[in-house]
Amino acid sequence: MTPAPGDVVRVVMTKWGRRPHWEFDGVLLGSDHHGDWIGLSTGSTMSRPGADYVAPVDQVILVPAPGANAERGWVATFHAAHGPVHTYVDMTTPPYWDRFEVHAVDLDLDVIRGTAGRVWVDDEDEFAQHRVELGYPDEIVELAVATAERVHRAVLDEAAPFDGSAGTWLNLLAHR
Repeated sequence: MTPAPGDVVRVVMTKWGRRPHWEFDGVLLGSDHHGDWIGLSTGSTMSRPGADYVAPVDQVILVPAPGANAERGWVATFHAAHGPVHTYVDMTTPPYWDRFEVHAVDLDLDVIRGTAGRVWVDDEDEFAQHRVELGYPDEIVELAVATAERVHRAVLDEAAPFDGSAGTWLNLLAHR
C-alpha cells in the first residue's frame, strides 16, 4: 500500500551508521513532476535524540521524484512567509518510501536561502568532521559534494523546483 494525498506520513532522517536524527509526521499533499510534497503545519513537532523543534510556520517538504540517484541526493523544505528561512535543502542519500514512511540519511551539508535572499552552503565543518569520524565512503562523499554544488547553483538561479513551485503546495496546506 502506498500513501495517497491526505494520508499522514512519517519522515525519518538518520545520520550515517543508522544513528537516529530528525523524525516527524506530516500529511502527503500530493505529487508532481518534482516529486512528493509533504505538509507540516505550524505547531507540528519534529524530534531527534535530545531535541524537539516546533514548526513556527507552515512548511512543505519535497521528496524528489525517482530518477538517477545522483540527482536525488537531497530533501528540500520550503517555509511559509515569516519563517526562519525561505528554503532549507538537506543533502542526503537518495530518499525512499517504505509504505507510509520516507527515509534518507542526512549527510550534513545544507543549502539554505535566507529570508533576505542570501544563499549559502552550511555545515561544511560538520561534514568534514563526520566524513572522518563516521567513515563516509568515497561514493557518499562524492554524492554529497556534487549534490550540494548542483543544488546551490539551482537555488541561486531559482531553477525548478526552487523557483517558487512550493507556493502552490504551501497554499494547499494553509487551506486544509
